[in-house]
Amino acid sequence: MTEVIMPKMGDGMEEGTLVEWLKKEGDAVKSGEVIGNIQTDKATLELESPGSGTLTGILIQAGETVPVGVPIAALLKSGEKLPEGWGTGKATADSAEAARADTPNSDTPAPVASNGSSSSRVKASPLAKKMAAQLGVDLASVIGSGPGGRIVEKDVRTAGPSSAPVAAKATVPTIVATASDSTVALNRLRQITAKRTQESKQQVPHFYVTVEVDVEKILSLRAMFEEEGSGKVSINDFVVKACAIALRDMPNVNSAFQGQNLLQFGGVHVGIAVALEDGLTVPVLHNADQLSLRAISAKVKDLAGRAKDNKLGLDELSGSTFSVSNMGMLDVDNFIAIINQPNSAILAISSVRKKVVAMEDDEIEIRSRMNITCSFDHRVVDGAIGAKFINLVRGYLENPSRLLA
Repeated sequence: MTEVIMPKMGDGMEEGTLVEWLKKEGDAVKSGEVIGNIQTDKATLELESPGSGTLTGILIQAGETVPVGVPIAALLKSGEKLPEGWGTGKATADSAEAARADTPNSDTPAPVASNGSSSSRVKASPLAKKMAAQLGVDLASVIGSGPGGRIVEKDVRTAGPSSAPVAAKATVPTIVATASDSTVALNRLRQITAKRTQESKQQVPHFYVTVEVDVEKILSLRAMFEEEGSGKVSINDFVVKACAIALRDMPNVNSAFQGQNLLQFGGVHVGIAVALEDGLTVPVLHNADQLSLRAISAKVKDLAGRAKDNKLGLDELSGSTFSVSNMGMLDVDNFIAIINQPNSAILAISSVRKKVVAMEDDEIEIRSRMNITCSFDHRVVDGAIGAKFINLVRGYLENPSRLLA
């Protein structure tokens, strides 16, 4: 028998939602054949069969969410049958831990017990081992409640000191509904957006820097491109290019907080926030600093279009080191964006406005201007560095010929 488990489709994936089964109970399938669709926190991806056989023992249905590593179905070869007890209960977090613990080459190191003996000889899940190391719990003294007596996370929490910190749960205000009110269920993407933005605002000390950018030269260049028949290049494309070069110039902003260290990324990969009907997604423009302005324009259009059709691959939705969010087309004077972790910054683009501006020679002119605001993670970027970075971006935007190389 071959188990079909909820696969891990990315480094940050902890659970997945079954969108649909493309095969039904009793269907014959081949190894590598697509048998369903799984929605992760980033995209909807194809679930491939891990082997050949008859699909049976389906444990979850469309819309159900389970942790990575949990069995969701089985494949039987001729003459095989399901083990006794298969499918008698729903998959749980404990069984997910057990499944992960049985996966070879686990990258979770076994902590050393307080008595000096290695806890790796104790049957425990990786999450339980990690928790034991954090709380200073000797796994040899813990009674496991998982399959086969395996120690799982809740066993360690129970055995740990009562004063051990527990992550705060989100509080939902109590509201008394009236007869005219209605309840709208959150779709999976909206749930993920809510979770990620809340975590970012709670965990990341944001600070914000806004500057006003003169875009007259950008507008002139855009008009020249159209007259030449070489296609449209948006203001957003100029901003992405300017940010990418500024990140290359200031690699300390192109970094992520990692507790006792900062991880400085070797490449500049810009996430582009794209609004969908049912939520928000962030496709990634990899190595954006190495792309020409026209290449950025083409790739952004392609990524945004396929994002709206839900046709992006996981690699196109992962690995951003900085993000850009544009609400310029929505007639807004200014806005600030929430950092897309693990990035340390995100730049928000507002609408272009005609303004009366006092020039350096004290002459009055009507100029096209827009506000850009950068949200920074203060654990990574100090105020002076943030101000230097956004002014560097402004300098590139106000001298856009420097972006054409």
